[in-house]
Amino acid sequence: MRGIGVAERRARVGVRHRLALRGGAVEEVVRSVVALHATDPASVFLAAWARLAEPSHAAVETALYEERSLVRMLGMRRTMFVVPLDLAPVVQTSCTDAIAAKQRKLLVQHLESAALNGDLDGWLRRTEEAAHRALLARGEATGAQLGKDEPLLRTQIDPFPDKSYAKPGNITNRVLGLLAAEGRIVRGRPLGSWISSQYRWSPVEAWLPGGMPAVPAAEARVELVRRWLAAFGPGTVADLKWWTGWTAGDVKKALASIGPAEVDMDGVAGFVLPSDLEPVEAPPPWAALLPALDPSAMGWQQRGWYLGEHGPALFDRTGNIGPSIWWNGRIVGGWAQRPDGEVAVRLLEDAGCEASAAIDAEASRLTGWLGDVRVTPRFRTPLERELAA
Repeated sequence: MRGIGVAERRARVGVRHRLALRGGAVEEVVRSVVALHATDPASVFLAAWARLAEPSHAAVETALYEERSLVRMLGMRRTMFVVPLDLAPVVQTSCTDAIAAKQRKLLVQHLESAALNGDLDGWLRRTEEAAHRALLARGEATGAQLGKDEPLLRTQIDPFPDKSYAKPGNITNRVLGLLAAEGRIVRGRPLGSWISSQYRWSPVEAWLPGGMPAVPAAEARVELVRRWLAAFGPGTVADLKWWTGWTAGDVKKALASIGPAEVDMDGVAGFVLPSDLEPVEAPPPWAALLPALDPSAMGWQQRGWYLGEHGPALFDRTGNIGPSIWWNGRIVGGWAQRPDGEVAVRLLEDAGCEASAAIDAEASRLTGWLGDVRVTPRFRTPLERELAA
C-alpha cells in the first residue's frame, strides 16, 4: 500500500491549493480548492488574494458579476460557497436540493402564524411564482424592491409566537432564500463594497441561460467526491462525510463508483484518486495568511496533521476557524487587522527565522492590499479578538 505521510500531505496543500505556487486566474484558484467559503463575503476575496500571483478586487468581481464564471450558492453543510459555474448543478443536486426541501417545510410551518386559510404549501408556491415574475420583470432587484412590487411578500409571520423575543416580520427574505436554494435565483452584486453581505438578486438564467441543469443525484455525488479527492486527497470517509454534510452511506457509495486507491496516512487508511499515486515533492518554503473559513483550513474533519494544538486559539465555539498563518503546510499562528489598518500577526510556535521573515512580509503585503478597507470576520475567534484590539 502506498504511504502518504504528513510531510507529503503538507506538500500537496502548498502545491494543489495554490499557496506555494500562486495561480494566474481567479477561476483557477477557486477550482484548486473546489469552492471558496462565502458565508463571510470578505473571505472570498482574501482567499483569492492568498492564491493569486497578482491579486485584485476587480478580478474577483469580474469573475463573479461580469463574466459570471463563478456563482454564489448554498452548498455543502448548508454553507454559502462561491463555486465554478460548471460545478453549480453538481452542488445543487448533491447538496442544495435537500436544503431547499427542509427550508420549504419549515417555512410552511411558520406560515401557520399568518392566519392563512387552505393549502399553505400551495399558497407558498404561488407566492414564489409571483416573486419570481417580479424579479424577471426587473432583471435585478433587492429584496426590498421585490417586497414593494409583490404584496404577497409582505405577509407577516412570527416563527416564535410564544417566546419573549417574538417579533413578527415579512416573508420576503425567506421566500427569496427558498428560491435561491431551489436554484431559480442567484445572489448577485452586493449593494455596498466587496465586504458587504447585502446582495441584489438575479434570475439564475443570468448565469445559466437554460436555467439550472438537472443532474442525477448519484452522478452529482460522485463528481463532487472526485473533485474533493483531487484537491484534498488523501482523506477518509469521515473527512468527506463532514465536508459534504452527507450520510456515511452516500459517501461510501460515491467512493465505490470512483474506485479510489487506498493509501496509508501514517497508520490511518485514506483514499486518493486512482491516478493520484505519484509522489508530490515539497515546493520551495512558503508562508500564507489565510482568512477566516478558508477552504484549506476547513477541508478535513481530522486536522491534527496541519493544525497541531492551536485549535482553541483559532476556532470559535461552533467550529469556525478564524484568520490563520501557515508555514510549509501547517498552521503556526493567527492574524488580525487592527483599527489603524495594520495586519498584526502572532506565532503560536517557534517556526524559525526564515518563517518569521516570510510571514512578516506577507502581513505587510496584505496591509498594503487592504488599504483603507477594514475587515472584521463574521465569526470572531479568541486570538483574532486579542490581536484586533
